[in-house]
Amino acid sequence: MTNRNSGLGRGLSSLISSAAVESGTASDNVNELSIALIEPNPLQPRTDIDEEKIAELSASIAKRGVLQPIIVRPKGEKYEIVAGERRWRASRMAGLESIPVHIRTFDDGETFEIALIENLQREDLNAIEAAYGYKNLISERQLTQSELADLLAKSRASITNALRLLDLPEEVQELVYEGSLSAGHARAILTVSDDPTRIKLAQKAIEEGLSVRALESLARLSGGGVIPSASKRPVSPKSYKAAARKLRKFIGGNVRVKQAKGKNKIEIEFNDETDLERIYQLITQDEKPLVRNAE
Repeated sequence: MTNRNSGLGRGLSSLISSAAVESGTASDNVNELSIALIEPNPLQPRTDIDEEKIAELSASIAKRGVLQPIIVRPKGEKYEIVAGERRWRASRMAGLESIPVHIRTFDDGETFEIALIENLQREDLNAIEAAYGYKNLISERQLTQSELADLLAKSRASITNALRLLDLPEEVQELVYEGSLSAGHARAILTVSDDPTRIKLAQKAIEEGLSVRALESLARLSGGGVIPSASKRPVSPKSYKAAARKLRKFIGGNVRVKQAKGKNKIEIEFNDETDLERIYQLITQDEKPLVRNAE
């Protein structure tokens, strides 16, 4: 790897420190800057902004303030966000007039690297956003896939698999982007060579709620654009898909609305007890601790 990437694989804080030293702006001074002077980064790899989560962060900032300064760079008479766009948006929503910032001098390539790594470390990008982020970073910084893998502390295979998602038809990419299909489903669809069959497989996976394994089996059997029946389960009504999509947006997590063994079900995934409590309070509007309510 060339010297341009030295030390960048250690993470976001290391990247910011290294770039700041090189640009002569390594000071840790925190400035208070008017929100009106700050603009979002057009190179931001995350394009799907969850307004509900921004509102939650805004409520926290209104109570406790901005605990961690955002990072900006001079841009004409204003400043452009390098890292911390969610905090900036939430601060605007909370009615703050100013926000603590670190002012740094980065070029476009460094700015994009930092924005991409920040989102990846927070697992804040969907598979399609990450793939386009990788593609843009490779192009902007003239990196090989191996160099990008080292930069992001990922395996070469994970970078290659992510970039392959961009070979899918736009219709299928959109389904992955919006969360209707997982990256695993998308990789199963990629085993089919022609786009029309890929689109049919994607639609069938959603309509019948196919698992990744079931979709892989179906893809192997798909020849000449003819897709055999994956199961005898009835196709769910379109209203189920619409309800699942709206519930996912409302809850901020994965939701399935389906028919199983003659029964209609709504399944809500959660990460841990804290996430369960968040979902419970969101649905019931009950602010009391969940365990106390259960006792």
